[in-house]
Amino acid sequence: MKKLYIICFLTTFLVSAGIMPVFGQIPVVYSPDKNLMLQVDLRQKIYYSVWYKGSLLLSYSPVSMNIREAGVLGANPSLLNQKTEYIDEIIKPLYGKRQEIRDFYNKLILDFTGNFSLEFRVYNEGVAYRFITRIKGDITVINEEATFRFTDNLPVLLSPAGNFQTSYEYIHEWKNILDVGEDNFTYLPVIVKSGNTSVAITESDLRNYPGMYLGRIGSHNRPQLEGIFPAYPLAVEQGGWGRFEMVVTERAGYIARTAGTRSFPWRVMIITDDDRTLPGTDLVYQLASPCVLEDTGWIKPGKVTWEWWNDWNLEGVDFRTGINTKTYEYYIDFAAKYGLEYILFDEGWSDQFDLTLPNPELDMPHLIKYASDRNVGIILWCVWHTIDRQMDVAMDQFKQWGVAGIKVDFIDRDDQLAIGFYERCGKEAAKRHLLVDYHGCSKPTGLSRTYPNIINYEGVIGNEYNKGDWRGMFPTPEHNVTIPFTRMIGGPMDYTPGAMRNSTQTSFGFSNSTPMSRGTRCHQLGMYVVYDAPLQMLCDAPTEYIKYPDILDFLAKVSVTWDQTIILDARLQDYIITARQKGNSWYIGGMNDWTERTMDIPLHFLPDGDFTAEIIADGINASRLAGDYQVRKQEVNKNSVLKITMAPGGGFVIRINVQ
Repeated sequence: MKKLYIICFLTTFLVSAGIMPVFGQIPVVYSPDKNLMLQVDLRQKIYYSVWYKGSLLLSYSPVSMNIREAGVLGANPSLLNQKTEYIDEIIKPLYGKRQEIRDFYNKLILDFTGNFSLEFRVYNEGVAYRFITRIKGDITVINEEATFRFTDNLPVLLSPAGNFQTSYEYIHEWKNILDVGEDNFTYLPVIVKSGNTSVAITESDLRNYPGMYLGRIGSHNRPQLEGIFPAYPLAVEQGGWGRFEMVVTERAGYIARTAGTRSFPWRVMIITDDDRTLPGTDLVYQLASPCVLEDTGWIKPGKVTWEWWNDWNLEGVDFRTGINTKTYEYYIDFAAKYGLEYILFDEGWSDQFDLTLPNPELDMPHLIKYASDRNVGIILWCVWHTIDRQMDVAMDQFKQWGVAGIKVDFIDRDDQLAIGFYERCGKEAAKRHLLVDYHGCSKPTGLSRTYPNIINYEGVIGNEYNKGDWRGMFPTPEHNVTIPFTRMIGGPMDYTPGAMRNSTQTSFGFSNSTPMSRGTRCHQLGMYVVYDAPLQMLCDAPTEYIKYPDILDFLAKVSVTWDQTIILDARLQDYIITARQKGNSWYIGGMNDWTERTMDIPLHFLPDGDFTAEIIADGINASRLAGDYQVRKQEVNKNSVLKITMAPGGGFVIRINVQ
């Protein structure tokens, strides 16, 4: 009788925690809210299946890992032990979307013969799994089977790179799963649509292992996406744009050589029928390894004034502009006057292939002291294989100079060697108290949690593509309201917003010296609230911002890190409206595709009291003249609903001080 009572009590507890015991079998695991269900089946392979709100999404998806020294982990599996846990903890990130993240999930760990385990986690907003091995010595991973087997030939929103040497800068497009193969595979994240449900697939905690791509391997007709991995590079040569890349010329017959005792990357599925979930998720961050730095007090997010996008051009000054000391003094003075934390010295400040050789037109000791005296940090651009080759000597020099950080460009790979560079560079930079901003890079996978001095990543078509017709791909407003749901779910995103010359759908023109953006000026302003970017650029010339004091006031005050984030309304590829709190201020940003929309903005998140909303929105003629905007104030409280019209390609920003 006592045994029966204990079994009944344990069963009741596990069910309430979302773990359904099936005695003699592997338990079914639910998300804490019971909407997601995971089932693992052990047959000739290890399979998993996923249900969402009672509907089957992924069915019998096989996983395995082929290791030269140990065979195929997952073939004819023999289960030794299983353990389930209910986790409800709080993560306090150094910076990001919110001060606290609730890490709330049910966990299943399966231990197998062959010295390996599989760990599954089921959250309210998704499912993740990873391999864990305990094999002596080093191992060679021939390949990994990571399969996402859907129930039908569903549409998938992807970025078809089709090769492993890429800048990860493509426009998203829709294909059906069966139209994705080995030749047109995609990098991550991707979104698979099953009716109203989205399954966003990506990875987390990618360390000392190649990045995952998705395609279909072979000629089968199963509606599944399969992991494809770049093989280990055996030989590289300098090439690509400006000879800034290290192009792989020979690859091995395996994907990784690594320690036999380790955890492997998480395979992540964010699952929701509410589009607001995707731009608001922290799941990749939650799954990443915790911070390994003991001292983080020196890591300061902030805004950056930038000279490359506007081609070093300044109006109305009494000196010749360009890559010279006077121009950079002007940029530093501008940053200091308006409280911008950093200035970027982009390509041209040094010899691209020797960072110990500054441009003779720049008095670097003077400029670094000039900036330091005005409380402005300097960030230096560099080519990845140059900083990799000169890591100690260059970073020691930067530390001696008092530089704040580096922007590392043209990595353009995520095989095991490249992924190793991301971490090694971040680690060595942290030793010298240097921030790192990666460009020409793959998507983030949570490394900014482990090394929070890695403060931003590009890996997206941003404003630089408005300077020239590169590969026929342009950042349209539709693209701009797609990437918060796709690329941004991986982590911070350096789009480099802030264009002050703007165009309608028909008035755009390329210019290297005076570039413009597609969409309205308020569309660009909306990015400062909608996009996650702890290191956020002001891409245009200081003399352009000075023309518009109300806009410059907003840019000077808007934060880059937040206490709270709420996605108020969103529809994939159409629009997004985001509210964020920093201290006593709330900011709301909206962005729109080419369709004009009038939106109702509820303010239910405000505290009690009456406040003033400062609104910068598209002007009545923004559909004809994209730079047209209006500034107004309105008295509001938490019961108010603001009505704002976004022009085609439009947007808005709102600031409410609640002190």
